[in-house]
Amino acid sequence: MPPHGPRRVGQTAAVNAYLWITVVSLAAWAWLLLGQGFFWRTDVRLPQRREPEAWPSVCVVVPARDEAAVLPDSLPSLLAQDYPGRAEVFLVDDGSTDGTGELARELSRQHGGLPLTVDSPGEPPAGWTGKLWAVRYGIGLARARGPEYLLLTDADIAHAPDSLRELVAAAEAGGFDVVSQMARLRVASLWERLVVPAFVYFFAQLYPFRWIGRKGARTAAAAGGCVLLRAGMAEKARIPDAIRHAVIDDVALARAVKGVGGRVWLGLADRVDSVRPYPGLGDLWRMVSRSAYAQLRHNPLLLLGTVAGLALVYLVPPAAVVVGAAGGDAATALAGAAAWAVMAGTYLPMLRYYGQPLWLAPLLPFTAFLYLLMTVDSAVQHYRGRGAAWKGRTYSRPDAVPDEG
Repeated sequence: MPPHGPRRVGQTAAVNAYLWITVVSLAAWAWLLLGQGFFWRTDVRLPQRREPEAWPSVCVVVPARDEAAVLPDSLPSLLAQDYPGRAEVFLVDDGSTDGTGELARELSRQHGGLPLTVDSPGEPPAGWTGKLWAVRYGIGLARARGPEYLLLTDADIAHAPDSLRELVAAAEAGGFDVVSQMARLRVASLWERLVVPAFVYFFAQLYPFRWIGRKGARTAAAAGGCVLLRAGMAEKARIPDAIRHAVIDDVALARAVKGVGGRVWLGLADRVDSVRPYPGLGDLWRMVSRSAYAQLRHNPLLLLGTVAGLALVYLVPPAAVVVGAAGGDAATALAGAAAWAVMAGTYLPMLRYYGQPLWLAPLLPFTAFLYLLMTVDSAVQHYRGRGAAWKGRTYSRPDAVPDEG
């Protein structure tokens, strides 16, 4: 046997392994580019709409817990809605300690506009997540008015003056039971620029918007910051009782509606913006990790598959470029570069939508690695008994009594 023969065989096998893994990653990107509902495109906006002959009545339900910091930038936009029909706002002050309820009343006195009711539901019973308990209470208040639609919107969401009008027109024209918009999140700090556009990009990859609005399609999702829901469909789908333990309540709501034959539409927003700041990495980390493992149904096998999938799709391409270049393996380096280029190219539309510099696109593997770590951390927190959290309440299992802290 020639000198160093076994080493050369081992090196060749390693090179072949790197190449084949990289080729699989490139094939995955080819499929994502063409076979995943063109998730990377950002042209799914409010569908064709026309003004109805008679504008249906709408009640707006806003669950709010310790939201005094953002209410001055969001609530006046709701009160100022230019809506031709009857509309009013119900803000549910869910045990706030920062004066959220009184601030809401003061903003209503200052700005006028749509009628505002502020009320509090008391502590949620076992089996309910706090936000959904607040939503349930608000829907109960609204039902006394007999509305045809409910707009469920978060306390940090600001709406353009014609937002409600456009949502209702889209639902009426398209016959949708749910019309939801992914609010444009804030991108001001460095970490927001790195993480936020990728958050929406990954969400669209999991739930391609084109598939959601298609008749007969099983894919269902909504964006909890802005959900217009037919009141009759809410009763038929038992919203929110049927999803009372859900941490990712917007996706659960859409599935419940589709489960009883309803139609759902989801797209990117032009008139709806989140005013909540996430200035540091820790803030964004908590936003993602609080629900990431719940998204995987607390299943360790799904967690392992997700970690492996993220590594294969997002981390292998740049690693292949480095390994191939360092080892003189042109095929591996070229395959990795091709996969990385497709990845960056699919990210460009989302960066444009958020008005961010395009040079951020090649950094997507770094952001994906952060999301991988956030997902693992979410699982760790779950098994430590801390579970998901919303405004100081934690939920370690669906039937757990929330722990204030």
